[in-house]
Amino acid sequence: MKNDFPQPSARRQVLKQAMAVSALTLTGIAGLSVPTVSFAASLSKEERDKMTPDDVIERFKQGNLRFRENRPVKHDYIEQKRSSASGQFPAAVILGCIDSRAPAEIILDAGIGETFNSRVAGNISNNDMLGSMEFACAVAGAKLVLVMGHTACGAVKGAIDNAELGNLTGLLDKIKPAIEKTEYSGERKGSNYDFVDAVARTNVELTVKDIRSNSPVLKDLEDKGKIKIVGSMYHLVGGKVDFFEVPK
Repeated sequence: MKNDFPQPSARRQVLKQAMAVSALTLTGIAGLSVPTVSFAASLSKEERDKMTPDDVIERFKQGNLRFRENRPVKHDYIEQKRSSASGQFPAAVILGCIDSRAPAEIILDAGIGETFNSRVAGNISNNDMLGSMEFACAVAGAKLVLVMGHTACGAVKGAIDNAELGNLTGLLDKIKPAIEKTEYSGERKGSNYDFVDAVARTNVELTVKDIRSNSPVLKDLEDKGKIKIVGSMYHLVGGKVDFFEVPK
């Protein structure tokens, strides 16, 4: 039977042409030369290894801009699936919240094989998450650990309101230190979403610090400049992702 699938060399040529067009588009619009999201195939090892942690952040910023402007890359998910079946080379590992309104791949306009994703209510860190992130960076070669909180976070609101429910009670206890450390002069209640958002950002900062404190593996990689561990906040209204570094 005739094989209608493009051969590897043909796929690579399609990818090069697609990336060239995308790079020219971005350069013309924003003056950028950072590699764009691969859409004709999944991210290759060569592409990923050429990037610095700052390149990955810039890549996500551009992806989030496309998301907000409703002009996402036309991903060929079938080809990304095929090309990543024999190996994966993600550029980042993302620790986000389970909130259904904050899917990292969509809001950053990333494709299959581009990011490791771990999600838990309140984007908290624990030993299992740390182990997963250590695999992503020390073994698989990811360049960035991105902790992503979001506005109007129900887990943060629950921690502020002292909600109790089975195992959720213990999870919310891990968010509560952020409440005490948040400087805020207004009403410090869960009904005040400005306060909820302030605590959510503090929670991201504390999670970044927790990762550094409890994972010598990741801290060593960061100290050597091989990775960055950064925070971010996704705004449900407007869709912007703010990226920020947390002092060591």
